Amino acid sequence: MKASRIAAAGAAAGVTVLALSAPAFAHVTVQPEGAAAKGGYAVVDFKVPNERDNASTTKLEINFPTDHPLASVMPEPMPGWKIDVTKSKLDKPLEMHGEKISEAVTKVTWTADGKGIEPGYFEKFPLSIGQLPEDTDQLVFKALQTYSNKEVVRWIEVPQEGQEEPDNPAPVLELSAAEDGHHASSGDDASDAESTEKASADTAADTASSDSTDTTARVLGVVGIVVGAAGVAYGVLAGRRRTSA
Repeated sequence: MKASRIAAAGAAAGVTVLALSAPAFAHVTVQPEGAAAKGGYAVVDFKVPNERDNASTTKLEINFPTDHPLASVMPEPMPGWKIDVTKSKLDKPLEMHGEKISEAVTKVTWTADGKGIEPGYFEKFPLSIGQLPEDTDQLVFKALQTYSNKEVVRWIEVPQEGQEEPDNPAPVLELSAAEDGHHASSGDDASDAESTEKASADTAADTASSDSTDTTARVLGVVGIVVGAAGVAYGVLAGRRRTSA
């Protein structure tokens, strides 16, 4: 009886620990589909889990960094969600493809026109963004998650390096090193040259191997003829000796 009570208490404690620790893992995050290189474009997914067991997520607001504005932001249509893109004037115009951009997207809002994200589920909200900045290693997006019971969770705390993760961390997009087209081209050229050189070497090796094989075959053929002729001559001589005897 005592052992069963201890086991039950242990199980309850384990459930409590899991319940308390779950929110630390179930927050709004952002991840690129492939690479998010500085100076380039990327498709990113905002992953939104539903943390409540008695309400659905019915609205998501993603606020864009104003210190690194993005000139191009395009959401992907999503069944069951209405999408609003908010643009604002820039304090300092951006130059993109030779043109000056005086406004940029500062917020994208998804509002459910159905059930939204129900308890026990998550959903991804994709965006095509660019041109990514070259003077920073990351972009911080502040997110607001609204539930069907009117509760709003503000994922706006910026994680600090060397410190514990905050209770409501903001989604952070890590940027990779810029892709250098010239170096990539040079690498491709070098690779092509190496492939060509290898192909030429293989061809030469195949030719040499073929010539060697032909020469060997000819030598063996000649040897075979000589051996055959010797055998015939020996047979003839042997026959004559028997006749003479």
